[in-house]
Amino acid sequence: MHGTEEHAPAHEDHGPVCFVSAVVVYNRQFLPELAAVLAAAADRTRPEPPGGGAVLREAARGYWDRRGLHGTAGGIAAAPGAQPLLLALIGAHGGDVLMPRPCPAAWMPQARLLGRPAYHVPTPAECGGVPDPYALLETVRRVRAEGGRPKLLLLSVVDDPTATVAPPELVREACEAAVGEGLHIISDETWRDTVHRPRDTVLLSPAEMCPDDVTVVSDLSGALVPAAWPVAVARFPDTARAAVRHARTLDILTALGAHVAAPVAQAAAHALREPESVRDRIRRAAALQAEVAAGAHRAILGSGALARPPQAGRHLYADLGPLRPRLAELGVTDSMELEEYLTDRLGAPAPGGHRFGDELGALRVRLGTGPLLGATPQQQTESLAAAKPLELAHVARALDGFAAVFGAPR
Repeated sequence: MHGTEEHAPAHEDHGPVCFVSAVVVYNRQFLPELAAVLAAAADRTRPEPPGGGAVLREAARGYWDRRGLHGTAGGIAAAPGAQPLLLALIGAHGGDVLMPRPCPAAWMPQARLLGRPAYHVPTPAECGGVPDPYALLETVRRVRAEGGRPKLLLLSVVDDPTATVAPPELVREACEAAVGEGLHIISDETWRDTVHRPRDTVLLSPAEMCPDDVTVVSDLSGALVPAAWPVAVARFPDTARAAVRHARTLDILTALGAHVAAPVAQAAAHALREPESVRDRIRRAAALQAEVAAGAHRAILGSGALARPPQAGRHLYADLGPLRPRLAELGVTDSMELEEYLTDRLGAPAPGGHRFGDELGALRVRLGTGPLLGATPQQQTESLAAAKPLELAHVARALDGFAAVFGAPR
């Protein structure tokens, strides 16, 4: 019996929604360089083998090696995007799935597609992405008491949607709790290279804490390649059990026909090697996001709404609960209605918290900072190159408009 399994309410909207991200700016800057690599491989019409070819896997191995996660290219698997890769990883593990609330929009649908019971675990007040250790233990014990088999925990130290970085002590406590209860951890580290102030932020991968019990996943569109060229990579532990799961993952990718296109693999391998031009653009993109996200955060707080200070990525996660009385007068009483209200007024998608596993009745929303950087490629390029982007006329206008939308319900 799974009486506590968390299914979406019947009236909840899970239809398609376009999640706007500032990744477009970063991609425009990379296109000339990566396009040249991709074009040089255009005659490679055969797809990569399941899990990626040797060049791509070796580049991924080197990428993680530079971050202190050592291993072999044989422990890497690649797929055309994070969703098929995550589907294969969940499929390669038995049992029920746990994940933080809120969490990336694709996580719960992947578990449901496989027919796996999935459960949300609350996160602490200071960050998202990593469950509260005590809440995790309570959830595991409750699920087992009801006949469930919790086996897998998904988390993200650098979180989408909340744009926060989990403190090392929380990562350690959550990982110790999970491993102590026999859970394997999938750590989504897609956004680790988008930390706004890397010199001031301590980032600890769960794979550093529990190397035999953590599979690391990264969607390269987070920071390295254009989103239109889907490719994601996973790093498995160096254990016999992980080798079996790696083989199962490849079997599932084969059954799905989930092969990375060879030209895309070559471009991704180039980005994963991180030549100086790549590292420089990553730094400039993160610095730009730090400035613009901070400006948007000040506007949200100025309206009376709440939001954790953004530390990474290209989003903010706002709670408009303090504005509920005024929003109710405008016909906004839940996150679906809030999504419609803000999308219409901002002129850009503003997905409600229900899409990320949050309660439908909560007035929470994820906001992309991409639209604040300019409406044209020229403006976006100017934003990326500016020493003080908030002083650019088009950025200042966009932030004023953003603040006006949030100030209206006060």
